[in-house]
Amino acid sequence: MSNALAEYEKLVLVFAGKEGISTGQMFGKLCLKVNGKAFIAQHKETVVFKLSAEPHAKAMALADAQLWDPSGKGRPMKEWVALPATHAKKFAVLANAAMDYVLSLE
Repeated sequence: MSNALAEYEKLVLVFAGKEGISTGQMFGKLCLKVNGKAFIAQHKETVVFKLSAEPHAKAMALADAQLWDPSGKGRPMKEWVALPATHAKKFAVLANAAMDYVLSLE
């Protein structure tokens, strides 16, 4: 199991049982959803968070952060930040920010 997958699985355990939370797939990648909308995904050696505003800027400022390009065809998704497992200590805060952001879009 990759480090990123292991860190993603830890987030699944943290959010398991919370109201509206489910696991699924987005673009064939593992993801966590709140009320049916994805807010975290796992892709290759990264965990990916849907963020906006200040949390997005802070995440992009981390070493090796990049906008997520799930297709690999040079079309990154502007709200999604992909981070390697080296930033795992920040994942819980980012996961909550991602969930709050997605809930704010409802």
